[in-house]
Amino acid sequence: MSQSAERRANPVYKAMNRPLTVLGAERRLFFVALISGGAIFSLLHSLFGGIALFVVGVIIARRATRYDIEILRVLFNSSKFRRRYDPMKQEATEVRIARRDVQG
Repeated sequence: MSQSAERRANPVYKAMNRPLTVLGAERRLFFVALISGGAIFSLLHSLFGGIALFVVGVIIARRATRYDIEILRVLFNSSKFRRRYDPMKQEATEVRIARRDVQG
């Protein structure tokens, strides 16, 4: 019985828990930046515009990945659920009455 009560150690490797990134950006966001840069290149025939949009897209994707790795999943799933009223939030409601002088 003492043998079954022993703790078992399972090796965990960092590579299994690391997010899949390309150039530091989450792979889906990187793909969006790549496709948008290619679209600008194809539509406007501007190599500089395509490269610039790709670089800006990768920079934004890297910042979003650093903020939250699953940001795309959160954004896409947020549209499925409706907002809920939270009575603990104290939001000031401003009521303004505008008077119109109809007769004068």
